[in-house]
Amino acid sequence: MKQIYSASIGVLALSWYPPGSHDENGVPTDDLVPTILDKAHKYNLKVTFHIEPYSNRDEQNMYRNVKYIIDKYGNHPAFYRYKTKTGNSLPMFYVYDSYITEPKQWASLLTVSGSHSIRNSPYDALFIALLVEDKHKYDILQSGFNGIYTYFATNGFTYGSSYENWARLKLFCDHFQLIFIPSVGPGYIDTSIRPWNSQNTRNRINGKYYETALSAALQAHPSVISITSFNEWHEGTQIEKAVPKRTSDRVYLDYLPYKPSHYLDLTRKWSEKYSKERAIYALDHQPPVS
Repeated sequence: MKQIYSASIGVLALSWYPPGSHDENGVPTDDLVPTILDKAHKYNLKVTFHIEPYSNRDEQNMYRNVKYIIDKYGNHPAFYRYKTKTGNSLPMFYVYDSYITEPKQWASLLTVSGSHSIRNSPYDALFIALLVEDKHKYDILQSGFNGIYTYFATNGFTYGSSYENWARLKLFCDHFQLIFIPSVGPGYIDTSIRPWNSQNTRNRINGKYYETALSAALQAHPSVISITSFNEWHEGTQIEKAVPKRTSDRVYLDYLPYKPSHYLDLTRKWSEKYSKERAIYALDHQPPVS
């Protein structure tokens, strides 16, 4: 948490599975959430939830799980709420691989007239869908999501993760009053777990790749920028401190010749720049005083 705070990051997006469930390589982690919230609060950080594609995820159990999260954690001072243009402060949930569920199912949860609608209830929130392909933006609109994020750290891997498309996506989101959240990363290499995927490796170039991504994100004038990731070492997207380390079967990435905090320092630099620019373009979009 101290490292995240030092990088001028305000919100931690926590990968989340419902109680008792986990991904194929992990263990249940919901019981860690109270500790994470407490530690985040110590450093004046907020925590939001990145809802993973748990088994049989649908609109009905999504309602139950959102209710569970808000009931259990919603009163914690570190629980993140996003202030909307109308002045409401609502929880925000990122929904990973949202496209694997049919739009009509999402619409039953995320539209006012849906059969399991969460709208205008105590559990209403901002739901952010993952955009992979260009066509997904219309599915996202039909589904009733409040915004999109691009997640992947590999420029060119998907339509959404390609910097050249961010201006068009931002225009689309502005037109339909959606939140656009570009995702940036310091590089990408996952060949230790996906040996066949070397074409998606992106060299860090000592930080230049990261700064190019951050510059592209700022040019889109988003209200939020997400970082992929803080500590996903298996995909080589981590920005946390790193020192040279080798085991019998793995060599870990380090940031030599730069210091262990190199990517935290770059994050802080661009976060401060983003804060200044966001304040300026927020003023530019204010209605004139009559």
